[in-house]
Amino acid sequence: MKSVSFKHKTWEVAANLHLPKGFDETKAYPAIVVAHPISSCKEQTAAIYADQLAEAGYLCLAFDASTQGASGGPDQYLEDPASRVEDFRCAADYLVTLDFVDSDRIGVLGICGGGGYAVNAALTERRFKAVGTVVAANYGRLLREANLSGDSGLSALEAICAQRSAEARGAEPAITGYIPRNKEELAQSGIQDVDVVEAVDYYTTRRGQQPGSPNKLNVVSTQAAFGWDAFHLVDKLLTQPLQIVIGGGQPGIFGSYRDGFELFDKARSDKKDLFIVPGATHYDLYDQPEPVAQAAGKLIAFYDENL
Repeated sequence: MKSVSFKHKTWEVAANLHLPKGFDETKAYPAIVVAHPISSCKEQTAAIYADQLAEAGYLCLAFDASTQGASGGPDQYLEDPASRVEDFRCAADYLVTLDFVDSDRIGVLGICGGGGYAVNAALTERRFKAVGTVVAANYGRLLREANLSGDSGLSALEAICAQRSAEARGAEPAITGYIPRNKEELAQSGIQDVDVVEAVDYYTTRRGQQPGSPNKLNVVSTQAAFGWDAFHLVDKLLTQPLQIVIGGGQPGIFGSYRDGFELFDKARSDKKDLFIVPGATHYDLYDQPEPVAQAAGKLIAFYDENL
């Protein structure tokens, strides 16, 4: 693995190149851009999938989203779809400058919210020749349905706009967490949804905890995402081969199970497949060896056929 960076507007995006076994700079390898989940970083599940794809002969670029992890940006902890999607285009810009990358054989893989962003980027980034997702989640849809009530998105936007006005008048930026900060806080909240429970276990314990994933979110930065849909125009513009992986275990509030079916049904791609890993939950497909092995095996076969 090699630490690198690439340019996004005026700042640097931090990334790791996961190199194929026996890497030879005189050869040109197929490459895959790997995007981490929302609230995550390149050292977590993105690295697990990048490593497995690299073992199969692919050069993988796993990056920290702008303003997150070790990446730069105009502020910190922003979750803005326009910036997140542009990261992918900048990653493609970087890869095509490398002599050891076959620029006609670049794919993309996104996990959870990174999967939604990967799909959205592929609509206009035609240098991505094959699109893979693992438990892809549509972040805009998730925000609009945050508490499962019909008007949760509207009430959240009222609060965000009030905070934006306060910050325009000089208040400090509001920073919150995506999930409870630890298992004790989770217990106090009374939340029992499988996705939230397993998110706390993954992100706040030794299982997946990383410095680049501090569970921080700039509240105002989410405003645009309420009016954004990861799958808008996939019926018109998503023509690349598409491999969707979801878990067949208990569905949770993040909605990746139904998002997988929606994406499959809507995508214009002639070659598309929906693979359900039996019994696997959303977070099983982050790091649990057997579910990840099944997902990675399916993805490797997919990229082998389409890159």
